[in-house]
Amino acid sequence: MAERSDKARDGGARDGLARGGGEPVYQTDFPADHPPIKQEKVGVLLLNLGTPEGTDYWSMRRYLKEFLSDKRVIELNPVFWQILLNTVILSKRPQASGKAYASIWNTEKNESPLKTITRDQSDSVAEIMQQRFGGQVVVDWAMRYGYPRTQDVLRKLEDQGCHKILMLALYPQYAASTTATAYDQAFRALMRMRWQPAVRTAPPYHDEPQYIDAVVNSIKTHLKQLDWTPEVLVTSFHGLPKRYLLNGDPYHCQCAKTSRLIRERLGWSTDEVQLSFQSRFGREEWLQPYTDEKLEHLAEQGVKNIAIIAPGFASDCVETLEELDQEGRESFLEAGGENFTYIPCLNAQPDHVQLIADLATRELGGWVDENARVRASMAAE
Repeated sequence: MAERSDKARDGGARDGLARGGGEPVYQTDFPADHPPIKQEKVGVLLLNLGTPEGTDYWSMRRYLKEFLSDKRVIELNPVFWQILLNTVILSKRPQASGKAYASIWNTEKNESPLKTITRDQSDSVAEIMQQRFGGQVVVDWAMRYGYPRTQDVLRKLEDQGCHKILMLALYPQYAASTTATAYDQAFRALMRMRWQPAVRTAPPYHDEPQYIDAVVNSIKTHLKQLDWTPEVLVTSFHGLPKRYLLNGDPYHCQCAKTSRLIRERLGWSTDEVQLSFQSRFGREEWLQPYTDEKLEHLAEQGVKNIAIIAPGFASDCVETLEELDQEGRESFLEAGGENFTYIPCLNAQPDHVQLIADLATRELGGWVDENARVRASMAAE
């Protein structure tokens, strides 16, 4: 009897039949009140920075408080910083940030462009993974700050049977204040899960040939639409305090390498492609040269036509659409420049989505049925 029961249990588990027409579960001879065990899948979790839920004062304050309370972002004495944050910064900054967000807000969906684009990226990557692996891989997305929250999406993936999850932060260049804190948040969520999935984290992709090609193709496509030729292309990356570099953060070096590879792929000179860093905050020295000062300096030197791109951002956001395309444009033109163009981020362009899907596929090696991809390719032919 015991032998027959074991065989029945094993056979039922292999069948993975659906219970009540719903999600596939393992059929066993466990007691009726035993929790159903769903068919095992592999999850891919795309992680981005985050966004406020609105442009009003309180929405901005909640978002900024969470963001600026992150010790990975602000590496100062926490007691001193929390006093300054809650008494000075959060009384003034939400209004200014709210105006900036309002100028680029997606009014149709009542959300920031970052959220719209990240959702589109996730949906498009999911389609590719479905073609490659069928229902074996589930793709979803979450934000480090704001919604959807990382812990909620991890639970969602677990509920779908994902006991192996790849976390892929949408930051080409690694920084402790971006990539690391995104993964930190996921690890904190894992600490509260009873059935903790196996996890992997994807490495940065700042020098991946496919990534460089996608950026260069976007530059060429954009410039073909202009009736003028830029004298300088500025590659602007989000800044960090210089102290972070001196403490061992590789971000600056990876940004410089990305900029160099873009220049070499374009075949332009060092004068024609110039690196800068934007979005500095406070009085401390940050990575230089500063984007706003470089734009003014170029105009004062007699440069009349420039293009600017932000290769460190996977999705357009307030730092690109407002800070670069609006404030940067104004600074350059007021300093004597004549033509300014902002080249959008890769966003949900097909080659960018393909890049993300290919990076995920590579990092899933050994976790997915590679034969499924071959079968899907043969079926498509």
